Amino acid sequence: MDKTKKKQKPQELARGLNNRHVQLIAIGGAIGTGLFLGAGKAIQLAGPSILLTYAITGMVIMLMMRALGELMLSNLNYHSFLDFVADYLGVRMAFVTGWTYWFCWISLAMADLTATGMYICYWFPNLPQWLPEVIALCILLGLNLVAVSLYGELEFWLALIKVVAIIALIAVGIFMIIVGFKTDAGRVSVSNLWRHGGFFPNGALGFTMSFQMATFAFTGVEVVGLVGGETSNPKKVIPKAINSIPLRVVLFYIGSLFAIMCIYPWTSVTANESPFVSVFADVGIVAAASIVNFVVLSASVSACNSAIYSTSRMVRSLAQEGNAPHSFKKLTSHKVPGNALIFSTLVIFITVIMNYFIPSKVFTIASSLATICFVFVWVIIVITHWRYRQLNPQKAAASNFKMPFYPYSSYFVVLFFTMVIVILAFSKTTRDALLFAPVWFLGLLALFQFNKKRQLK
Repeated sequence: MDKTKKKQKPQELARGLNNRHVQLIAIGGAIGTGLFLGAGKAIQLAGPSILLTYAITGMVIMLMMRALGELMLSNLNYHSFLDFVADYLGVRMAFVTGWTYWFCWISLAMADLTATGMYICYWFPNLPQWLPEVIALCILLGLNLVAVSLYGELEFWLALIKVVAIIALIAVGIFMIIVGFKTDAGRVSVSNLWRHGGFFPNGALGFTMSFQMATFAFTGVEVVGLVGGETSNPKKVIPKAINSIPLRVVLFYIGSLFAIMCIYPWTSVTANESPFVSVFADVGIVAAASIVNFVVLSASVSACNSAIYSTSRMVRSLAQEGNAPHSFKKLTSHKVPGNALIFSTLVIFITVIMNYFIPSKVFTIASSLATICFVFVWVIIVITHWRYRQLNPQKAAASNFKMPFYPYSSYFVVLFFTMVIVILAFSKTTRDALLFAPVWFLGLLALFQFNKKRQLK
């Protein structure tokens, strides 16, 4: 007698994130070391006009995220935007986009893990830099393996530290402006925004070049498109998280940089020192450097935590499409992709070895590559949304969460990101990374063809 086999139900990721987690993860994705450590360099490039740079870039990011949100809510059975890319742009593009997005976060994780070791060594200078990196990586892997809710909980508190630090900076800045506080650079005043060479002191070139820094600062914001699939109520949580982006841009980026440039003339802000340290030190906080070091440490750990999470989900999605080993599809008893998590963590571990041989170059190389890859992924998201709208006009019309001003907003976003890529060619550091990009994409296309032939055999 033949035994009938029961059809196995496909494993589903746990929906262990609630609104509180997603809101802070969305905030954390938009606040990184680029703001805390890169603020000085950004101000030096554009002067006070950096405020306009972040406003424009934030608007573009908002439009891209609205496109992503509309896609995610159009089919709640999908857990990643990679599934939409496969449906609307084909499996070849899904393969290239998936592995590129994986590489985006691997690059960011390598940069931020390197930064984590540096920050810990600030307090313990005799400690080998690789040791805290290994410890941090093991802890983050362990938390991600246990349950998605633990990932959300850790990210919640790490993001909260960053938010509190920025709000404290803005509050201190407002206090200094009201009382007319005097620093070594002069009196604190809003007039510092135009008294030292005007609002565009470095002209159109300086203003244009600053878009590179602003774009890098937003890398990771699209992680909402991944965590949204693991929320208990995506229809409510995803729109709320995305719609709060403009407020976050105004408060965290524009607000903090506005406060810094009112406290100090932009000419007094140095590129190689965090202005956050100077602000807290000027109001008499002796441990200002240690406080900011703790904040940027939380920012780097947060970014690494998000990287481990998102790369594992990307690898699992690729495996489901047959573009990665079958074993990466499997979930643990906690409903998390254990094999994919371990694989991504082992690749990130390479940064420990790299830090031993070329410690001074790892951060620059990784962050430049990440910027280029993220821009590519963002453009693909907008094009996928474009295709979705063309093929599903009735479904799109019934949606309660649409990308505003479509299709003109889509043209604008793609044009903006094209401009950013052109800007990257003007700097030697980013130009080298830009030259590597065609090699990466050609390599992926060759790998796709090889994988396709292997599957046919």
